[in-house]
Amino acid sequence: MTILYDLWNEGIDEEDIRHLRVTYDRMLLQDSGQDWLNDTLWVPHPPTCEPWLKRKRRDDGMRDHMTGCARSEGYYKIDKKDKLKYLNSLRVPSDEKPADTQGMSIPAQPHASTRAGSERRSEQRRLLSSFSCDSDLLKFNQLKFRKKKIRFCKSHIHDWGLFALEPIAADEMVIEYVGQNIRQVIADMREKRYEDEGIGSSYMFRVDHDTIIDATKCGNFARFINHSCNPNCYAKVITVESQKKIVIYSRQPINVNEEITYDYKFPIEDEKIPCLCGAENCRGTLN
Repeated sequence: MTILYDLWNEGIDEEDIRHLRVTYDRMLLQDSGQDWLNDTLWVPHPPTCEPWLKRKRRDDGMRDHMTGCARSEGYYKIDKKDKLKYLNSLRVPSDEKPADTQGMSIPAQPHASTRAGSERRSEQRRLLSSFSCDSDLLKFNQLKFRKKKIRFCKSHIHDWGLFALEPIAADEMVIEYVGQNIRQVIADMREKRYEDEGIGSSYMFRVDHDTIIDATKCGNFARFINHSCNPNCYAKVITVESQKKIVIYSRQPINVNEEITYDYKFPIEDEKIPCLCGAENCRGTLN
């Protein structure tokens, strides 16, 4: 098996081919009752193991695969020089100068600079469409690109709270309320199950009439934001790519180490929940 593996991995040279031919001829002369030998025919094969021959480097920039198949060699990084050489080889040479939409000829530019200019124009169009069509989408993309520096720790309002680690200006996206999107029926079942499991606080945020975000067991820091009757933030439902999301906005400048709060706006119920925000205009209850 070791010999067969070496032949498979390294190939065969002229000596191996000669010994194989001699063995084949001897097997034909032997009367061993192996009928399959009579149905075979020796075909000359060129040697595949010639380490003394130096492999020529391809001129098209593509890698010369030692195994003969790119898929068998797994992932490998292509050198930038080889990639540019390969891309240049794919270009169809043209002596004609491109013309603009008005029929005036313009000087030809290198392939890389043309592509870079096209990408810049596409990026400018995307930015302009974001500015003119949906400013919330632009802000949401900025929030994903540069997240606000925040942390959660013990709060004087209730249990844990969320605090700012950097100054936050007014009308900025602070954090997205992340969790599982569930229906009202599932939310009622989970709320009862959380009570049976002894989970004191369930973090559910209503998006619309039949959609609720449950961040009790899978969410981010936004679930630690406490209620306040005089909050420095507010929650807003925005639509990003036909999907509704809840984002916390700052309604006023927020200083470093200041706790982030918003109004829960719970519906009025007979069983009141006491409010401990400590604001001057505190209503006394959350609902």
